[in-house]
Amino acid sequence: MRLKLIHVSFIAFAAVLSCNDSEDPIIINEEEVITTVTATLTPVGGGTIITLQSRDLDGDGPNVPVITISGNLAPNTTYSGAIEVLNETVTPAENITEEVEEEGDEHQFFFTPTNNVVTVAYADMDINGDPIGIEFTLTTTNASSGNLTVTLIHEPNKNAAGVSSGDITNAGGETDAEATFAIGVQ
Repeated sequence: MRLKLIHVSFIAFAAVLSCNDSEDPIIINEEEVITTVTATLTPVGGGTIITLQSRDLDGDGPNVPVITISGNLAPNTTYSGAIEVLNETVTPAENITEEVEEEGDEHQFFFTPTNNVVTVAYADMDINGDPIGIEFTLTTTNASSGNLTVTLIHEPNKNAAGVSSGDITNAGGETDAEATFAIGVQ
């Protein structure tokens, strides 16, 4: 009787396991909390480093982001750019840039200038050879002013028309962060 009970228990246990094995586990990938976007622009060949930063410490709260720009960009200059994204709602601040890089095939930064004030080219790629945008080059035109909007998209369609060259129009996905900087070239 005891052996029969053990045998029946084993069959019931195996049946439960086999039911669970046929179901795919649900993986929850929570969205990143991003409070701060900082773009550091270093002139190729030397010059003044320019920092563009947007800090929104209350997230979706009532306060608008605090935008700081350390100075004007030099005309007809190429800058080596790098972006850092942080979650400053925790102490110490969490560097989300690392997660964006690790999941590069699921993220892409887009750079949208107005008034043709700058052009931007990607300098880093994901595992599939598609752009991420943590590293980039930014080239200024003649003296002018305009806006530069930096947008981080989660799960963009990197195969859609124009997306790999930085056109956000067909990217789809969801916006993880967005900041607009009023920049001057002088």
